Amino acid sequence: MRWLVIGANGQLGKALSSILSNRGIEYSALDSMQLNITSSDDVVRVVRAFTPNVIVNAAAWTDVDGAESNPEGARAVNADGPLHLACAAKASGAVFVHISTDYVFSGPTDYPWKEDDLRAPLSVYGTTKAAGEDAVLAEYAESSYIFRTAWLYSPWGRNFAKTMVRLALKGLGEVKVVDDQIGQPTSSTDLANQIIEGIIAELPFGIYHATNSGQGSWFDFAQEIFTLCGDGVSPDRLTRTDSSAHIRPAKRPSYSVLGHEGWTKRGASGVLVPEMRDWRLALRDAMPAIVSAVKAEE
Repeated sequence: MRWLVIGANGQLGKALSSILSNRGIEYSALDSMQLNITSSDDVVRVVRAFTPNVIVNAAAWTDVDGAESNPEGARAVNADGPLHLACAAKASGAVFVHISTDYVFSGPTDYPWKEDDLRAPLSVYGTTKAAGEDAVLAEYAESSYIFRTAWLYSPWGRNFAKTMVRLALKGLGEVKVVDDQIGQPTSSTDLANQIIEGIIAELPFGIYHATNSGQGSWFDFAQEIFTLCGDGVSPDRLTRTDSSAHIRPAKRPSYSVLGHEGWTKRGASGVLVPEMRDWRLALRDAMPAIVSAVKAEE
């Protein structure tokens, strides 16, 4: 089985590459310089050249606020790109995996969102990601997976966990973090493992919510990070605040916890892939590598 990972330089792309390599699974990983997913011709050319059995689209426009001022750019990557890849996957007979987001939901609820709940994105980013889902399902639902995830962190790139570690290690001043947005911090490594296990198990095609279990606010997330940084770092430096004190161009959902009912389905192999573990356990295991990465970048 040959995998083609699109978005090689992103958090999920790097996690997938690492795990596929460690498991001895043949793969190629391409970044945006090697493949422009907004170009249908480029996508067709690359997919024909690599002849993969599985294509994972981990590429996305992830600048949530920046999308508000450049909706065309966000749509080209988040909606047109998945369509081009789904078309190419269909033409080649490859399984297609597309990564989506909790931001396709609006947030005014207090129960975990189900896979088939009504979407009502609040931002351009969420709207373009929802359009990407629609394009994939309209073109190639029979052999496609959509994995919605949220609040990704890892030792790679820029993310909330690394920002908090950096602030924690500097040990200076108060750190204000919002506590009125509730979601699921998700390890990129755990997500990559879940995707790989799901494909190997041949789960039924469709939409899955791939986030670490449990829930918490951004403040809860920060508090765990500060605590896990160890000696000399005090969570007491953290102060609760709310979204009204941090007005940003894009509106965020207040409650975007994703339910995991999809993981009760058995794959064609008869294997049941369990939902992902609690986010606090995943964060504990990820923190040594995150701290090392932050220190190396200083």
